[in-house]
Amino acid sequence: MSDNDEQIPTEPPLAGEETAALIGSLERQRRLFAWKCGDLDAEGLRLRIGASSITLGGLLKHLALVEDDHFARLWQGRETGPPPPWDTVDWDAEPDWDWKSAVDDTPEQLRAGWRAAVARSRERIADGVVTGDMGRLGRFTTDDGGAPNLRRILIDMIEEYSRHNGHADLIREAVDGRVGEDPPRDFVM
Repeated sequence: MSDNDEQIPTEPPLAGEETAALIGSLERQRRLFAWKCGDLDAEGLRLRIGASSITLGGLLKHLALVEDDHFARLWQGRETGPPPPWDTVDWDAEPDWDWKSAVDDTPEQLRAGWRAAVARSRERIADGVVTGDMGRLGRFTTDDGGAPNLRRILIDMIEEYSRHNGHADLIREAVDGRVGEDPPRDFVM
């Protein structure tokens, strides 16, 4: 575990202020997701349940894209398409590329790509987190001139992870029976 890992909350405080609560909630969801996708080979990351096309590998790639999109586009105001490394994809021709292309990646590539996106997100919002200004507006503007604040972007990310952690929980249980709401205390993302 690095010094940086020790500073990342594993859950929100019981009675903390807004910034700590939002960051703690997001980090808890990220940690749970990493645990659900951890220690699996390619077969485990490709498993589908029923008619759903969702896989853990697809979730890793999709959530990496969402991390980069929300914090580069909505927070930092990137105006044209998704940020690198997603900017070389023809999204018009393949709108579900993040989900479908995951089968072409190794487990190591999928997990490393997701971890790198999370690290970029943490860097992108560091100044807003340090000041605790959750009302600070992102640089993205809607057609009618509105802009999301950091609070809204973090809440959207918490919702995104919460929804997909439900998918990940069901898929992981089908792979090897792993269930649970929280990873062991010694689990490292």
